[in-house]
Amino acid sequence: MKIGIDIDDTTLNTVDSMIKYADLYCQNFLQSNTKTNLKDIKDRFYLNSLYGWNDETKFSFFNKYYQEVLKECTPKKDSPQIIRKLKSAGNQIYFISARITSIPNCPTKEITLNTFSKYNIPYDKIIIAAYDKLTYCLHNQIDIFIDDSYEVLEELTNNGIKCYLMTTPFNEEINVSSSIKRVHNWQEIYDDLVR
Repeated sequence: MKIGIDIDDTTLNTVDSMIKYADLYCQNFLQSNTKTNLKDIKDRFYLNSLYGWNDETKFSFFNKYYQEVLKECTPKKDSPQIIRKLKSAGNQIYFISARITSIPNCPTKEITLNTFSKYNIPYDKIIIAAYDKLTYCLHNQIDIFIDDSYEVLEELTNNGIKCYLMTTPFNEEINVSSSIKRVHNWQEIYDDLVR
Protein backbone atom coordinates (compact mmCIF):
# COMPACT_ATOMS: atom_id res chain seq x y z
CA MET A 1 0.00 0.00 0.00
CA LYS A 2 1.16 3.54 -0.74
CA ILE A 3 0.54 5.90 2.17
CA GLY A 4 0.74 9.65 1.61
CA ILE A 5 1.38 11.83 4.64
CA ASP A 6 1.41 15.58 5.17
CA ILE A 7 4.29 16.95 7.25
CA ASP A 8 3.24 20.11 9.10
CA ASP A 9 0.80 19.58 11.98
CA THR A 10 0.25 16.01 10.83
CA THR A 11 3.68 14.41 11.33
CA LEU A 12 5.43 17.34 13.03
CA ASN A 13 4.18 19.97 15.51
CA THR A 14 4.80 22.96 13.29
CA VAL A 15 2.20 25.26 14.83
CA ASP A 16 4.15 25.46 18.12
CA SER A 17 7.31 26.86 16.55
CA MET A 18 5.33 28.97 14.04
CA ILE A 19 3.45 30.76 16.85
CA LYS A 20 6.62 31.16 18.93
CA TYR A 21 8.38 32.97 16.08
CA ALA A 22 5.28 34.87 14.94
CA ASP A 23 4.99 36.36 18.44
CA LEU A 24 8.71 37.18 18.32
CA TYR A 25 8.28 38.84 14.93
CA CYS A 26 5.43 40.95 16.34
CA GLN A 27 7.67 42.11 19.20
CA ASN A 28 10.84 42.72 17.19
CA PHE A 29 9.48 44.14 13.94
CA LEU A 30 5.88 45.24 14.47
CA GLN A 31 6.27 46.71 17.97
CA SER A 32 3.37 44.61 19.22
CA ASN A 33 3.43 42.40 22.31
CA THR A 34 1.14 39.67 21.04
CA LYS A 35 1.06 36.40 22.97
CA THR A 36 -1.06 33.87 21.17
CA ASN A 37 -3.10 31.11 22.73
CA LEU A 38 -3.35 28.01 20.52
CA LYS A 39 -7.03 27.77 21.47
CA ASP A 40 -7.61 30.96 19.47
CA ILE A 41 -6.67 29.21 16.22
CA LYS A 42 -9.78 28.42 14.21
CA ASP A 43 -8.44 27.71 10.73
CA ARG A 44 -5.23 26.77 8.94
CA PHE A 45 -4.66 30.36 7.82
CA TYR A 46 -3.98 31.30 11.42
CA LEU A 47 -1.14 33.75 10.70
CA ASN A 48 -3.55 35.95 8.78
CA SER A 49 -6.52 35.55 11.13
CA LEU A 50 -4.71 35.65 14.50
CA TYR A 51 -2.34 38.49 13.72
CA GLY A 52 -4.29 40.36 11.04
CA TRP A 53 -1.37 40.01 8.64
CA ASN A 54 -1.66 40.47 4.91
CA ASP A 55 0.45 38.30 2.59
CA GLU A 56 3.23 40.90 2.44
CA THR A 57 3.64 40.83 6.24
CA LYS A 58 3.40 37.06 6.32
CA PHE A 59 6.19 36.63 3.77
CA SER A 60 8.30 39.24 5.54
CA PHE A 61 7.92 37.05 8.64
CA PHE A 62 8.84 33.95 6.64
CA ASN A 63 11.95 35.68 5.28
CA LYS A 64 13.09 36.36 8.85
CA TYR A 65 12.04 33.19 10.66
CA TYR A 66 10.81 30.36 8.41
CA GLN A 67 14.15 28.54 8.63
CA GLU A 68 14.04 28.64 12.45
CA VAL A 69 10.40 27.55 12.47
CA LEU A 70 11.25 24.47 10.41
CA LYS A 71 14.37 23.62 12.40
CA GLU A 72 12.46 23.59 15.70
CA CYS A 73 9.62 21.31 14.58
CA THR A 74 9.28 18.21 16.74
CA PRO A 75 7.30 15.04 15.98
CA LYS A 76 3.69 14.66 16.98
CA LYS A 77 3.29 12.00 19.66
CA ASP A 78 4.09 8.52 18.30
CA SER A 79 4.43 9.64 14.67
CA PRO A 80 8.00 8.31 14.16
CA GLN A 81 7.23 4.96 15.80
CA ILE A 82 3.95 4.41 13.94
CA ILE A 83 5.43 5.44 10.58
CA ARG A 84 8.31 3.00 11.19
CA LYS A 85 5.76 0.23 11.91
CA LEU A 86 3.85 1.05 8.73
CA LYS A 87 7.06 1.03 6.69
CA SER A 88 8.30 -2.24 8.21
CA ALA A 89 4.93 -3.85 7.36
CA GLY A 90 5.78 -3.30 3.68
CA ASN A 91 3.95 -0.05 3.00
CA GLN A 92 5.52 2.68 0.90
CA ILE A 93 5.64 6.06 2.65
CA TYR A 94 5.31 9.27 0.61
CA PHE A 95 5.49 12.62 2.36
CA ILE A 96 3.62 15.20 0.29
CA SER A 97 3.78 18.67 1.78
CA ALA A 98 3.13 22.29 0.81
CA ARG A 99 6.25 23.42 2.72
CA ILE A 100 7.54 26.57 1.05
CA THR A 101 10.75 26.37 -0.97
CA SER A 102 10.87 29.95 -2.26
CA ILE A 103 12.13 31.65 0.92
CA PRO A 104 15.62 33.12 0.29
CA ASN A 105 18.44 31.39 2.17
CA CYS A 106 16.09 28.77 3.60
CA PRO A 107 17.04 25.24 2.48
CA THR A 108 13.58 23.79 3.18
CA LYS A 109 14.21 20.32 1.77
CA GLU A 110 17.58 19.97 3.54
CA ILE A 111 16.03 21.02 6.89
CA THR A 112 13.17 18.56 6.34
CA LEU A 113 15.56 15.69 5.56
CA ASN A 114 17.66 16.55 8.64
CA THR A 115 14.56 16.51 10.85
CA PHE A 116 13.45 13.14 9.48
CA SER A 117 16.94 11.75 10.01
CA LYS A 118 17.13 13.14 13.55
CA TYR A 119 13.86 11.47 14.57
CA ASN A 120 14.37 8.34 12.46
CA ILE A 121 11.24 8.88 10.35
CA PRO A 122 11.41 6.56 7.32
CA TYR A 123 10.15 7.41 3.83
CA ASP A 124 10.31 6.30 0.23
CA LYS A 125 9.84 9.79 -1.18
CA ILE A 126 9.51 13.36 0.10
CA ILE A 127 7.75 15.90 -2.09
CA ILE A 128 7.66 19.50 -0.89
CA ALA A 129 6.14 22.65 -2.41
CA ALA A 130 3.21 20.39 -3.36
CA TYR A 131 0.42 22.96 -3.54
CA ASP A 132 -1.81 20.64 -5.58
CA LYS A 133 -1.68 17.47 -3.52
CA LEU A 134 -4.27 15.69 -5.67
CA THR A 135 -1.97 15.78 -8.69
CA TYR A 136 0.94 14.35 -6.68
CA CYS A 137 -1.26 11.68 -5.09
CA LEU A 138 -2.69 10.54 -8.42
CA HIS A 139 0.73 10.59 -10.10
CA ASN A 140 2.23 8.47 -7.32
CA GLN A 141 -0.85 6.20 -7.00
CA ILE A 142 -1.40 6.98 -3.31
CA ASP A 143 -3.96 4.68 -1.65
CA ILE A 144 -4.30 6.48 1.71
CA PHE A 145 -3.60 10.07 2.71
CA ILE A 146 -3.21 11.61 6.18
CA ASP A 147 -3.45 15.40 6.55
CA ASP A 148 -4.71 18.13 8.89
CA SER A 149 -6.37 20.05 6.02
CA TYR A 150 -10.01 19.09 5.56
CA GLU A 151 -10.15 20.95 2.23
CA VAL A 152 -7.28 18.87 0.82
CA LEU A 153 -8.83 15.62 2.05
CA GLU A 154 -12.23 16.44 0.56
CA GLU A 155 -10.63 16.72 -2.85
CA LEU A 156 -8.64 13.50 -2.39
CA THR A 157 -11.54 11.45 -1.09
CA ASN A 158 -13.68 12.62 -4.04
CA ASN A 159 -10.99 11.02 -6.22
CA GLY A 160 -11.04 7.62 -4.52
CA ILE A 161 -8.25 8.05 -1.95
CA LYS A 162 -8.97 6.86 1.60
CA CYS A 163 -8.35 9.79 3.95
CA TYR A 164 -7.62 10.46 7.61
CA LEU A 165 -8.00 13.93 9.13
CA MET A 166 -5.50 14.57 11.94
CA THR A 167 -7.35 16.67 14.51
CA THR A 168 -5.75 20.02 15.32
CA PRO A 169 -7.02 23.16 17.06
CA PHE A 170 -7.84 24.68 13.67
CA ASN A 171 -9.96 21.83 12.32
CA GLU A 172 -11.62 20.41 15.44
CA GLU A 173 -14.88 22.28 14.85
CA ILE A 174 -15.29 21.13 11.24
CA ASN A 175 -18.06 18.60 10.64
CA VAL A 176 -16.28 15.82 8.78
CA SER A 177 -18.04 13.88 6.05
CA SER A 178 -18.45 10.14 6.55
CA SER A 179 -15.93 9.46 3.77
CA ILE A 180 -13.09 10.98 5.84
CA LYS A 181 -12.03 9.42 9.14
CA ARG A 182 -11.16 11.89 11.90
CA VAL A 183 -8.31 10.76 14.14
CA HIS A 184 -6.76 12.38 17.21
CA ASN A 185 -3.38 10.67 17.23
CA TRP A 186 -1.13 8.33 15.30
CA GLN A 187 -2.12 5.27 17.32
CA GLU A 188 -5.71 5.68 16.10
CA ILE A 189 -4.47 5.69 12.50
CA TYR A 190 -2.40 2.56 13.06
CA ASP A 191 -5.23 0.71 14.84
CA ASP A 192 -7.64 1.50 12.01
CA LEU A 193 -5.19 0.48 9.28
CA VAL A 194 -4.33 -2.91 10.82
CA ARG A 195 -7.93 -3.94 11.47
